[in-house]
Amino acid sequence: MTVTQIRPPLPDAAAVRRPAAVRLAWLAGAVALLALLCVASIAFGAREVSLAEIVAAIGGDVDGVSEAAVLARIPRTVLAILVGAALGLAGASMQAVTRNPLADPGILGVSGGAALAVVIGIAFFGLAGPSAYMAVAIAGATGAAIFVYAVGSLGRGGASPLKLTLAGAAISAAFASLTSAILLPRVDVMETFRFWQIGGVGGATWDRIALVTPVLVVGALICVLCARGMNSLALGDDLAAGLGENVFRTRLIAAAGAVILCGAATAVAGPIAFVGLVVPHFCRLLVGTDHRWLLPFSAIAGASLLVAADVIGRVVARPEEIEVGIVTAFVGAPLFIWIVRRQKVREL
Repeated sequence: MTVTQIRPPLPDAAAVRRPAAVRLAWLAGAVALLALLCVASIAFGAREVSLAEIVAAIGGDVDGVSEAAVLARIPRTVLAILVGAALGLAGASMQAVTRNPLADPGILGVSGGAALAVVIGIAFFGLAGPSAYMAVAIAGATGAAIFVYAVGSLGRGGASPLKLTLAGAAISAAFASLTSAILLPRVDVMETFRFWQIGGVGGATWDRIALVTPVLVVGALICVLCARGMNSLALGDDLAAGLGENVFRTRLIAAAGAVILCGAATAVAGPIAFVGLVVPHFCRLLVGTDHRWLLPFSAIAGASLLVAADVIGRVVARPEEIEVGIVTAFVGAPLFIWIVRRQKVREL
């Protein structure tokens, strides 16, 4: 009897380990790009401000109009960074937890659940204040995530990527319809939150930033600390359990971090779609699938995308503005179609 040697399969191109130097170079480039976008965010708008005027305005030595423009755009830029980073990180975490290439806070209905919870709280319970909005939004995002996963798990085969995507899309549409039904007869509430529904960072203030930052930091730390566990989940539940990973606990904790990020970001900026979907796929092409690198890179890339979308929205329709949620939809929808055609809705 001859013993035949079994050759291991060739590794997939997407799973090849990137050298640390290459990853660091991409990370440094992403940080530099974000810095340039921040300068552009402060400089461009209804009134353009030069770099010299920006420096002078920060020092308080410039005319009133330029100083007011700069001081109003700085918190807006900071909020865009925080929200974009949160959505990029939440999207990467959700894709790892569900092993679904189409997982995204907007597509899976998590953002819609947070928005619906906030609107219900305002319309029926008289909620007021950013802290109340944030608590209700996180609760709504949690309930939506559980509901979508429960519906997607029904039937034979459990929670497959296709079933989760279809359940999330249907439930997200239902949440949007319920939100509109609550707002339409209430003109005062609808007038206040019609731009918030689209998603934007135009109403940024330092108070709102100070309130949301600790919550986003907690959610980000939870996701980052689960990075090794997410790498194990990518191997499959059985193999991850064989390696000693507590699959249920890792999935639950990572999902909790993603829901916190999504709920807080939605409460402060409205439901912004496609950032959490597009950013992780782009980042995997550059730094690979190791979540210890993918998560921080997704945060930086998400912040860059949202800052860029905010700048585009202010420039293309001057002196009016296009909300950042509309710009991200224009960018994300074609990429969503490309991902569906390329991935064939397979598991990650």
